[in-house]
Amino acid sequence: MRLLFIGDIVGSHARNFLKLALPKIKSNLQLDCIIANAENAAGGSSITVETAKEIFSSGVDIITSGDHIFKKQEAKEALLKLDILRPLNYGELAIGRGYLIKEINSKKIAVINLVGRVFMQPVDCPFKTVRNLLDDVRKETKIIVVDIHAEATSEKLALGYFLAGKVSAVIGTHTHIPTADERLLEEKTAYITDVGMTGSFNSVLGRQKHQIIERFITNMPVRFNLADQDIRIQAVIIEIDEQTGYALSIKRVEYKKDEFL
Repeated sequence: MRLLFIGDIVGSHARNFLKLALPKIKSNLQLDCIIANAENAAGGSSITVETAKEIFSSGVDIITSGDHIFKKQEAKEALLKLDILRPLNYGELAIGRGYLIKEINSKKIAVINLVGRVFMQPVDCPFKTVRNLLDDVRKETKIIVVDIHAEATSEKLALGYFLAGKVSAVIGTHTHIPTADERLLEEKTAYITDVGMTGSFNSVLGRQKHQIIERFITNMPVRFNLADQDIRIQAVIIEIDEQTGYALSIKRVEYKKDEFL
């Protein structure tokens, strides 16, 4: 299986670029499945049914999220109706699903969404939560992709080693800054600490630079508007052996909007 995992989608400019570029990318790479983190897709925070359908129409199969997913009330409806995940370790009482198993082109793939605890809000332990789920998931499919949405690089890497040989891929999201440590853990599990983002590269994490700088300098509340220059898609391509569920390779890719105009 050839899979593309797209970094955090930030706002309408990123969604528009996906609609423009993703069909061509999917065709050129002969992709079987596309997963995207979209917790910032609607106005830079959370998701709605409308924005989610826009992302799915561009070619994305499954959407993951993170700590901003419930910032909009509309996200609850989206989680209940569509193939969108919220972090599994929010617990069983949270609205929506923390994992799903989907059949794509006669191949079953499981996607699990977790959120970290270091420098973030208190939630259930991501390590214990995913451990308790894996046996049941592996009865359905050996192709398992985990999105760990976390701040601390150490927590992400520790989870990668914890799951090495047990899942196909552990992909880090949340910081919007891609890391250069893609690798195969134990020659079986594709890993990267952070895949990056889909949004304005001429920005601070997708927001207008001067507003972020003002916040740092003044310590006063400032509205963070989305930036709209130099839109890029940052992602990883993962090759997975369908028989064993082990990853064969992982490669970082980046696409600029100018390349598709």
